[in-house]
Amino acid sequence: MRRAIVAACLLAGALCSAQPRDIRPASPEGKRLTMEEVILHRELYATYGLSAAMRGPLQEAMQAGIVFQEPPLPFQAVLKDGSLWYRDASGREHPVALSDDPAISYGTTVSRNEFGIDGGCFWSPDGKKLAFYRKDESQVTEFPLLDITTRTGSLKSIRYPMAGMASERISLGIFNTADSTTVWVQADDFGQDRYLTNVSWGPDGKYLFIQVLDRSQKHCRLNMYRAADGAFVRTLLTEDSDKYVEPLDPLYPVGGHYLFLYRSANRDGYRNLYLCDTTGTVRRLTCVDADVKFVKAAGNAVYYTSAEVSPVENHLFRILLTPGKGRKVSQAAAVKAGKPVRLTPERGWHTPYLSQDGKWLLDLYTAFNDPGAATLRTTDGKTVRWRVEGKDPLAAYATGEVEFGTLPSADGAYQNAYRLYKPVDFDPAKKYPVVVYVYGGPHSQMVNDSWLGNIRMWEMYMAQRGYVVYVQDNRGTENHGLAYEQAIHRRCGQAEMADQMKGIEYLRSLPFVDADRIGVHGWSYGGFMTISLLTHHPEVFKVAVAGGPVIDWKWYEVMYGERYMETPQDNPEGYAETSLIPRAKDVRGKLLICQGAIDNTVVWEHSLSFVQACIDAQVQVDYFPYPVAEHNVFGRNRIHLMDKVTAYFDDWL
Repeated sequence: MRRAIVAACLLAGALCSAQPRDIRPASPEGKRLTMEEVILHRELYATYGLSAAMRGPLQEAMQAGIVFQEPPLPFQAVLKDGSLWYRDASGREHPVALSDDPAISYGTTVSRNEFGIDGGCFWSPDGKKLAFYRKDESQVTEFPLLDITTRTGSLKSIRYPMAGMASERISLGIFNTADSTTVWVQADDFGQDRYLTNVSWGPDGKYLFIQVLDRSQKHCRLNMYRAADGAFVRTLLTEDSDKYVEPLDPLYPVGGHYLFLYRSANRDGYRNLYLCDTTGTVRRLTCVDADVKFVKAAGNAVYYTSAEVSPVENHLFRILLTPGKGRKVSQAAAVKAGKPVRLTPERGWHTPYLSQDGKWLLDLYTAFNDPGAATLRTTDGKTVRWRVEGKDPLAAYATGEVEFGTLPSADGAYQNAYRLYKPVDFDPAKKYPVVVYVYGGPHSQMVNDSWLGNIRMWEMYMAQRGYVVYVQDNRGTENHGLAYEQAIHRRCGQAEMADQMKGIEYLRSLPFVDADRIGVHGWSYGGFMTISLLTHHPEVFKVAVAGGPVIDWKWYEVMYGERYMETPQDNPEGYAETSLIPRAKDVRGKLLICQGAIDNTVVWEHSLSFVQACIDAQVQVDYFPYPVAEHNVFGRNRIHLMDKVTAYFDDWL
C-alpha cells in the first residue's frame, strides 16, 4: 500500500505485524442468513444496493441520447457443429467454413480461453470481413466424461491437451462477405506449435494484427498482416522473457488512425500502456509502477484504470494526446502526452463506464466502509447529471466485526491484503474456530477496498454460526506487478503457501482464536491450495474441504500449466515438488473433496488419483461427487454443496 502505515511495514519487512486498515463494527441484531439467500440472492452484496435505484436514472440518460453500448454490426457470426456461418441484416445465413471432421472447428474459441481469448470470430470495423480461427484438435488426446442422464450411461469424450503433450493447431482465416472468398493469414513464426492471440483489426480494415506466441510462452511477436491476401507485412515489436510472456489484450486504436495502445507487463515490470504505430515505435504512456487496464480511447483522450493509489483500490485516469506540429497523427513519436488526471476522487474500488462518445462517465464505486454510489457526470467533471447513493445491503442482517488490513509476504517484499470476519456474537473471552477461505491463483484478487473488503455471503453465514473467517491474497495473484505474479514460476503453490502461513501466524497470535481448530476451504486453484496447506502443515489444519482440486500439474491443460510450470520434461523437479500424490500419506486431519463428475477444466483424473493414493497409504478421506456438474456447481445444486461444506466444518471443526 502507498500509505504511511504501509510504507513503515515495508521498511520493517517480514518482522512487521499485521496492519489493520479499517474495522467495521458488529451489528449483532438482525436476521440470520439462510443458505438459499447465500447462494441464490448474491445481488444482496454484489451490486451494493445500487441496481434497483439506478434503473430510473439510466433510462433517463438513454432517453437523453447518452449511449454506453457500441452499435451492432450488420452481420452476425453463427456457429453450428464446428462449422461457421454468418447471418446478414435480412436474417439469411451464408456459409463461411464448413467442417466434416469433429476434431476440426471454425470460429470457435481456442487455447482454452487463455491469453485474453474469449471468442473465435473478429469482424472488421466496417463489418465486411470476418477473421476466424480454425482449430485442429486431431492430435490432442481425448478424456472421457461420464453422462449418467442416459438410460445406460454414456461417455462423452473431450479433447484435453495436457502439459507436455500434443496440443491443438490453430490458424486464422479472413472471409470477405463481398465475394465469399477466404484467405489464410501467413503466420509462420515458431512453426505450427504456437498461439495466435489478441486478433485486432486496423481502423480501415486493410490490415490485421496478431500477437504470435511460441509454445514455451517465452517469446512473442506482434505482427501485421495484409487483409486482402493474409500476407505478412512486418513485426512491430517483440517480447521475450526467461519466465513467461502473457499477452492479455488486443490493440486499442487511438483516434481512428494507425496509432494504437499496447498493454504489457514485460517491459517495465507492471502492466502499463504503450503508445505504438506501424513503424515499430513503442512509447510508454502510463509511467507508473502499478498495473493499469485500458478503458477507452475517445477523441484525444485515453482513459484507463490504475492501481497506483493502492493495489486494493481501482481508480480512473485520463491522459490527453496532442499530435506534434507538422507530423502525422499516426506517428507515435510525434504525439505529446499530457499529465495523467485522476477522475475518481473517492477512496475505494471504482468501476467506470464511458459513453460511446467519451463525454459521459458512469462511475460505480464502493469502499470498505462505504456501500458506495453511482454517479453520472461529464468526463471533464464539470457537470453531474445524477448521483445515487448506495444503501447498506446488510442493514437488516446480523453481522460481526470485519477487519481489513495487510500483512507482509513471506519474503518481506510485499504487503498482502486480508479481511477477517469475527463471529456475530463475539465474546473476547472465548476462543473460536477459524475457517480460512483460499484461492491464491493467478489473475485473482480476493481482497480489495470495496464493500467489506469484497466479502462473500458464505463468510457472513459462517460468522453467524460462530466461526472466525479469514481471507488473504498472496504472491502469484494480480495487481502488484510482474515480480509478484511470477514468484510462483516453476513451483506453483510454494510461495503462495508461505504467504498464507504468515496469515496463519497472525491468526494464531490472536487471543480469541483457537489454534487447535483451524480449517481451510477452496475451489479449483483454491482446492489445490487447500490440500497443499493440509498436507504440508498437518500440525496446523484440523479440517479441510477442497473443491475441484488440481492434484498434479501434469494432468492440467497445456496453455495455463506450461506458462507457470513449463513442461514436465523441462521441469521434472518442479512437477515432483508440487504434486500432491506423494503427499496423500501426510493427511492427518479430516479432508472432504468435492468435484463435478463432468468437470472439463480440472478433469476427474486429479481427485480420483488422490483418493487412490490415500487408499494406497491407508489414509481415510471423504469424497463427494456432483454427478451432473462441470467445474463449478450452480443453482440449487450449489445450495447442497455449501450445506455440505458447512456441515463438514460443523461436524469436525
